[in-house]
Amino acid sequence: METRTVTDGLVIRDFNVGEADRILTILTRKLGVIRASARGARRMKNGVSAGTQLLCHTDFTFYHGRKIYMIDEATPSTLFMGVRMDLEKLALAQYFCELEEALAPKGEEASLFLRLILNAFALLETEKKPALQIKAAFEMRLLSISGYMPDLIACAGCGVYEDDCMYLMPLSGVIFCHSCAQKQQDKLRIPLSRSVLAAMRHVIYADFDRLFAFALSEASLKNFSHAAEQYLLHTLERSFNTLSFYHSLFF
Repeated sequence: METRTVTDGLVIRDFNVGEADRILTILTRKLGVIRASARGARRMKNGVSAGTQLLCHTDFTFYHGRKIYMIDEATPSTLFMGVRMDLEKLALAQYFCELEEALAPKGEEASLFLRLILNAFALLETEKKPALQIKAAFEMRLLSISGYMPDLIACAGCGVYEDDCMYLMPLSGVIFCHSCAQKQQDKLRIPLSRSVLAAMRHVIYADFDRLFAFALSEASLKNFSHAAEQYLLHTLERSFNTLSFYHSLFF
């Protein structure tokens, strides 16, 4: 008898196969990131069609085929239409999906990873927080739960908790006060104001329910966004096509 797995998940990548099938990459709660076949999903009257669309949060029933999972049932929970219909939101959502595909576990429980991206999508859709804030907070928290949490507790040189300007070192993931930063050979550093450092500490150390519960001025938010993105790119040592496309929308 085939063993079936029931779990919810978010479709983070898809491509068409043959005349009517889809192969999906899904971030699931119980199985992490998996690949799954949705037979006949491109036929409108097919029972799994609605729940196998890109960016759809769905309740799935899977069984394991020879090479990949097969989708037996797919009942859509949230379609995130407000994200799909806005190019900037869609680009940012696809970037989040690419990050999750790179960092979320494969074949094991991934509740925090799924919760993070679903919360980010919900905020994008409702516009309760600025897009830059959602992006920066998502990047920093995703890195933290993936094992790449920076050490922002105090200056790595002298131990001071805060200064008028602290510096994030993207290559090492530590911070230095102004005095200690001048002694470092590594010239790649990002200045952080008091408010930005407080926001970054909040994002990586706060309870999950309060992750996005902070506010910054427009200038500080740009500083936070730049610091988070640079830390991510230098930590992972790779680029992301979806991020490049997102940035292209503003030039």
